[in-house]
Amino acid sequence: MALAGTSKVVLGCIAFGIFWVMAVFPSVPFMPVGRTAGSLLGAMLMVLFRVISPEDAYAAIDLPIVGLLFGTMVVSIFLERADMFKYLGNLLSWKSRGSKDLLFRVCIVSAFASALFTNDTTCVVLTEFILKIARQNNLPPQPFLLALATSSNIGSAATPIGNPQNLVIAVESGISFGQFLLGIFPAMMVGVLTNAAILLLYFWKYLSVEKDQEGGQATGPEVVADDEVTSHRFTPARMSHVSSMHPDDEDCISEPIMRSNSVRSNSVNDNLRSRSVNSEADIQLAIKSLRASSMSHEMVEVSTVPDMRDIGGSSRKFTRTASQQRNVIIEDLPPSPESNGEEKEKEAEVAEKRWKVLVWKTAVYLITLGMLIALLMGLNMSWTAITAALVLLALDFTDAQACLEKVSYSLLIFFCGMFITVDGFNKTGIPNTLWELVEPYSRIDSAKGVALLAVVILVLSNVASNVPTVLLLGTRVAASAAVISHDSERKAWLILAWVSTVAGNLTLLGSAANLIVCEQARRAQFFGYNLTFWSHLRFGVPSTIVVTAIGLLIVISY
Repeated sequence: MALAGTSKVVLGCIAFGIFWVMAVFPSVPFMPVGRTAGSLLGAMLMVLFRVISPEDAYAAIDLPIVGLLFGTMVVSIFLERADMFKYLGNLLSWKSRGSKDLLFRVCIVSAFASALFTNDTTCVVLTEFILKIARQNNLPPQPFLLALATSSNIGSAATPIGNPQNLVIAVESGISFGQFLLGIFPAMMVGVLTNAAILLLYFWKYLSVEKDQEGGQATGPEVVADDEVTSHRFTPARMSHVSSMHPDDEDCISEPIMRSNSVRSNSVNDNLRSRSVNSEADIQLAIKSLRASSMSHEMVEVSTVPDMRDIGGSSRKFTRTASQQRNVIIEDLPPSPESNGEEKEKEAEVAEKRWKVLVWKTAVYLITLGMLIALLMGLNMSWTAITAALVLLALDFTDAQACLEKVSYSLLIFFCGMFITVDGFNKTGIPNTLWELVEPYSRIDSAKGVALLAVVILVLSNVASNVPTVLLLGTRVAASAAVISHDSERKAWLILAWVSTVAGNLTLLGSAANLIVCEQARRAQFFGYNLTFWSHLRFGVPSTIVVTAIGLLIVISY
């Protein structure tokens, strides 16, 4: 395709340049409107400048990709409600053997979670939990945040539903879910292990530092209240709550309620009947009464207790000091049969609710598993995801508005605007002209060609972002490889998927998952940490180069 007219080329470059600036730097001072508005602005300018017609603009929107994105979002929302990510978070800290073991677990868990639930979702729900684990164990947060971001990107390369660019590649290329998985999964596994090894070597000294100990005791885990958990609806980092109590009252609660020796020697001891405190309200009531009694240690109280042995029901009086009163809690009479019946009804209701929740969670997991099986069987990915989403909405038996409000419609709109903007830029002829200069030297039938193609994808993914890179290069790279053989065409798509995904680890701006981890960590209340651009770059450059090279060798040999 030759270059278009001069005015069309200039105006198309202006529209695409505005889109690029807004996509890479969404908070620029002169127009801080964000990525979604920036993509719509670029699309609108392409139409206003007559680079692309309104009809072609509508046709440029790839509805199968938008539908696949929507379906996977809804399924991820239901998996989040079904505590799937809570279980993943618990897996990180279950029987952990130290900082290095924890780092390795973060790499593995985040990689597999991203392959199934997208890298962005994984980073949203696991960032704060990982940050709290690091803080509680007095470990530096940086290696664990880098492990989450980089491993999520690497793991998401394994499946078509792992990230947006893979969705585009799967739909454009027609490669089935199973072929995609077989082609990249081995490279993903080796890449994650390699990335974990680089992390351990890079942060070995920091991870070898034991917990700071003060007074011979290690710092214990911190308790986080409900109002301290922010930044998203669900967080697997909910810790157990401990009610604050007076130091003098702890023994009254933690040990069985007993009378003191002095009281036991009194004859009234045989007349008292005690029972254990079964509810937290009784405990708090006992604590309040004990605190009130501690205000008057010298006072003597005269209590009247019925002597149950006396037939006439006569009462005796005995004297007890305040210190003795602290060890005695006189209980209420046994509950009436009516209260017992109410308690049984409440227990039955609670048991029924738990059973319903268990059945609902099982249904969510089975439907998700069925969706994955259907994708492996080669069924249409877009309609499979939409069908699974609609089945989950129907089985929820509630108004779907609350669930659908959590769908990231801004991302769907961003994709629509980006499709129009990129298609308009392609019509200027600039991408095709540049590719014609590089294509003879970047064919995948030689090692040098694969290396040059990888460098082009790596650089362009960090300059123009990975999804626009796939839209610009995808068909051109596939057409060049199709001249060699049909297998080479499929291999070219897989190379594009691997390199464009791992390229997100190069810089902090290279992937949306990186930005999510950075923002979630910075905004975390009481556990906040600022992951800077340069701290990410120092690790991202060597890790990206090594992981990309090793993965390419495996993908090419497939």
